[in-house]
Amino acid sequence: MELKHIDCPTDVSEWNVAPSQRTLPALLKARATARGNAILFSDRTTVWTTSDALDAAARRAGALAAAGVKRGDRVALMCSNRVEFMEIVLGCGWLGAIVVPVNTASRGPQLQHVLENCKAQLIVIEASLTDAIAALDFSRVALKAVWLINDGAPAKSLPVYCEQLPPRGEAHEAADVRPGDTLAILYTSGTSGLSKGVVCPHGQFYWWGIYSSRHIGITAGDTLYTVLPLFHTNALNSFFQALVTGAKLIVDKKFSASRFFAALVETEATVTYLLGAMVPILLSKAPTDMELRHKVRIALAPGVPEQFHASFTERCGIHLLDGFGTTESNCVIGCGVADQRAGWMGRVAPGFEARVVDENDEPVPDGHPGELTLRASEPFAFSRGYFSMPEATVEAWRNLWFHTGDRVIRDVDGYYKFLDRLKDAIRRRGENISSFEVEHVLLSHPAVETAAVFAVRSELAEDEVMAALVLRDGEILEPLELIRYCEPRLPYFAVPRFLDFLRELPKTENGKIQKYRLREKGVTERTWDLETSGYRLRRS
Repeated sequence: MELKHIDCPTDVSEWNVAPSQRTLPALLKARATARGNAILFSDRTTVWTTSDALDAAARRAGALAAAGVKRGDRVALMCSNRVEFMEIVLGCGWLGAIVVPVNTASRGPQLQHVLENCKAQLIVIEASLTDAIAALDFSRVALKAVWLINDGAPAKSLPVYCEQLPPRGEAHEAADVRPGDTLAILYTSGTSGLSKGVVCPHGQFYWWGIYSSRHIGITAGDTLYTVLPLFHTNALNSFFQALVTGAKLIVDKKFSASRFFAALVETEATVTYLLGAMVPILLSKAPTDMELRHKVRIALAPGVPEQFHASFTERCGIHLLDGFGTTESNCVIGCGVADQRAGWMGRVAPGFEARVVDENDEPVPDGHPGELTLRASEPFAFSRGYFSMPEATVEAWRNLWFHTGDRVIRDVDGYYKFLDRLKDAIRRRGENISSFEVEHVLLSHPAVETAAVFAVRSELAEDEVMAALVLRDGEILEPLELIRYCEPRLPYFAVPRFLDFLRELPKTENGKIQKYRLREKGVTERTWDLETSGYRLRRS
């Protein structure tokens, strides 16, 4: 069958602008001047032209300023993929404030930490999610006000001022922001410790738009479609891809395997975005005529197992494009479809440098595994560090290279292959999960003495969360009782699927738990499995 494909440009100079123009207000103004009546964004209920987006930015900034929000203040945002999400982002960027998108599934200690760390005094939140913040210890956070998206009262009473999202105010003059000024703080879900707030400047989002558009091959005539959450880097940066190229972005609230191809047809999308298990899930469904009626030529699809690439392209006519980037960095590694190698992420893109190093930060020879370290040649193309975590920032950016924590190999032709995480991270349903945070919740149960959380592989070629536990003397704990205890305290995707109750956990001579031994043992016939229990987790 004939496949849809265009080559992407290798030089960003045609898109490059002066440093003073690498900010959200400047980009909005420039695009409104050039293509003010062209569609920029839609959540499938509301459509924005670029002029609409510019008006939303200026007048939402006016409403924020009228509420006392100032330049540099943090505004937390807990919202699904809808026009209000982007309105708050644009309003903060226009005002010079900092938006802090929060995962809508965050609960318990994770959410408490995020709001304590960012010190936001205002949170904008969907009314249906207020039970998540109602459970917070408000004596430890800076919150003074809550703006509710959607009509309706909070699910539970809140000890701070609460009102419906105010209407847009008078148009506010754009702040004189610079590329190095912070636009957003995006919280990782943590690796081996607390979630870190990645400080993302205006310039980083500009370069994300430029470099990822170059990688994908986006042009002004494209329609981008994503179901990935806007509170993550992947989807939020698709807005900047549209902004810098003249394309338009359409978002839906969630992934539906049964509706995905129909949505591509309805939106007339030409570019889409997929992650990990989404591809095998789509392939597991019976073929339909919608799979070949769409106009999509390419999907940015990092982390999709190599064995699914050819079958997906043959069946659906969509090229899957691999690559590598992190919230802290940018679209650093990748190549065009014609140059891809199965199982490899690609080569370092122009504008970046990469090294594979050992534990002493010394480069290792090609073909030898080591940690991937990165740096950019353009100012502010990377994050400026972790918010209020100077030690973590210094550690990650030591020796003037960003340390990804990823174990990779580089071959003699400059291609990079991902092997695994150096630290104890879990990747599930497109989310990074901190074993530390899951363990914190498990250990808070009065019957649990010791817990170790680690990743095991699932049928969908991604991580599943497994926990090995030792109970206190004399305690009895049913698996479902522990799962129900975890539900209000963890995002649904972080609740363990597998539970092992053991007499003791393997430890080193100095008492540290040897998780590698637990991972090697994995799932056994004695392991309890949530998937076969008949119980279904709540997702809100």
